[in-house]
Amino acid sequence: MPIDTRPKIFPPPPVRLAMVADARLCAIAGLEIQLDKFYVELLKFERDSSHPHIAYRAENWRLCFDSHERPRPRDDYRFVGVIVPSLSELARRFDEAGLSYDRQRGIFAGQESLLLNDPCGNMLEITESKLIF
Repeated sequence: MPIDTRPKIFPPPPVRLAMVADARLCAIAGLEIQLDKFYVELLKFERDSSHPHIAYRAENWRLCFDSHERPRPRDDYRFVGVIVPSLSELARRFDEAGLSYDRQRGIFAGQESLLLNDPCGNMLEITESKLIF
């Protein structure tokens, strides 16, 4: 059998970011293992080892973290938008991991999201991608 020399193309992570460019967030030094468990195991991001700092790759953009020795004051309190294939499956994984989150219903029928903080206190709003035919 001939050897396939074409470059391998792996499927993208099943998670997307609701933004127009890479996001930069603050991380507290020493919480790298907790961040990996949260973003890679629970949310299904991929760790981006090509980035010089802690970074996680979604289907469309990356979350890049700047490490600091202690929490930094925030300039704003905006949530980072994360889009997952199944909100109910993610809520089940959060419950199994013992994470607390708030379920928020929107003003439109079927609009729902989960609000929570990552291990470094960054705020996330997680919504579900819905296919419309």
